[in-house]
Amino acid sequence: MTAVPQDNTPLTQPPLLQVQGLARRYRNDGGTETAVFENVDCSVARGEFVAIVGDSGVGKSTFLNCLAGLDEWQQGRVLHEGQDLSALDETGRALWRRSHVGFVFQAFHVLPHLDVWHNVALPLMLLQRLDAAGRQRVQQLLQAVGLQGLEQRLPWQLSGGQLQRVAIARALVHGPALLLADEPTGNLDPGTAAQVMELLLQQTREHQAALVLVTHSIEAARRADRLLRLTAQGMQPA
Repeated sequence: MTAVPQDNTPLTQPPLLQVQGLARRYRNDGGTETAVFENVDCSVARGEFVAIVGDSGVGKSTFLNCLAGLDEWQQGRVLHEGQDLSALDETGRALWRRSHVGFVFQAFHVLPHLDVWHNVALPLMLLQRLDAAGRQRVQQLLQAVGLQGLEQRLPWQLSGGQLQRVAIARALVHGPALLLADEPTGNLDPGTAAQVMELLLQQTREHQAALVLVTHSIEAARRADRLLRLTAQGMQPA
C-alpha cells in the first residue's frame, strides 16, 4: 500500500514478503531433475491479499510450503521483512513460523488429542500468550467461525467443514504478519465460505498482514487485491 504526503512525494514501504527466482525441483529415479516450478518472482505488501491460481499439479501447495519454510527449494530466495529463510536452520524456521505465520492447511492438520478450544489456542500457548486477553481472543474467533458450543469436541467428532473452521481460527488467533491459506473454503458451504473470506480479509486489513491464498474458487479470487497464476515457468498476473 502506498501513502502520499502533502508534497505529493510517494512514501513506499518494502514488501512484507518477497520471492526472488524461486525454483523447486525433484529428483527422478534416473538421477535427473524435473522442475515443479522455477523463475518465480513475486512480492506481497502489508495489508495486501494476493490469490494464486493455476492448473492442478503445478505446485501451488508446494509453493505455499516454501513461503512457510516447510519445504526446501533448489534456487532463489524467500524473504520476510528482509530475513532470508534459507539462512535459518530447521529450528530457526520453526521459531519464525511460530511468531509470524498463520497457515490454513488443505488437510487441516489439527491435533487429534486436543479439543476444539485447545487446537485453536495452541499458537498462543506456544507463544506464552494465553492470558485473559488470549482466552478472550480464542472465544471471539470460535464465535466468528461458527464453532461456539463445540469447544470441548475432539476432531473425530467434527465434520470436514468444522475441521476447516478450526484450522482457520487457529491460523488467525495470534494475529500473524503472514497468512497462508491453501483452499480455505474448499470444504465449506457458500454461506460459511463467504463468512470465512470476510474474516480472513478483516484480519489482513486490521493487522496489516500479508495474505497469500491458493484457490480454485472464483468468488474467493474476486476478493483479492491481485490475482497471480503459477505455472512451471514462473508467476504471471492472471
